[in-house]
Amino acid sequence: MEESVSIREIRLEDTQAIQDIRIAISDEDAVVDFQKLVEQHVSIAGGKTSLLAEVDGQVVAYMLSTTLYAGFGIGKSAWIVSFGVHPDYMGKGLGIKLADRIFAIYKEDGVKSIYSSVVWDSIDLLSFFKKLGFKRSEFINLKKDL
Repeated sequence: MEESVSIREIRLEDTQAIQDIRIAISDEDAVVDFQKLVEQHVSIAGGKTSLLAEVDGQVVAYMLSTTLYAGFGIGKSAWIVSFGVHPDYMGKGLGIKLADRIFAIYKEDGVKSIYSSVVWDSIDLLSFFKKLGFKRSEFINLKKDL
């Protein structure tokens, strides 16, 4: 990648840029309250595990994650909650850079396992997480429609 890439913690003022990335990926994300989502992650642990990538000063990718301390059957763990790369920048290694930085932070904090949840037919996301070393976990996702 020729452009200058920098990785930094997400700030509240990045909300619109994150929403723009999500909408560029899927029009369905136009209804998500990204302000609330970003506020939650910035307030948790100072936001140090929610990062974004900038290319030449423009926000082009992000990864939101969090730590859980009392999951069902697991101790302290981490979850990648949301992730996106603007379509113009996909395939350039930005997601891997974000994940590697987040993995290093969690490893330093004593987290042994990181989880995420992906829709079963989302081949591109499954491929990405497999490239990062993820495999099926012992969990079964449960859902109740209201």
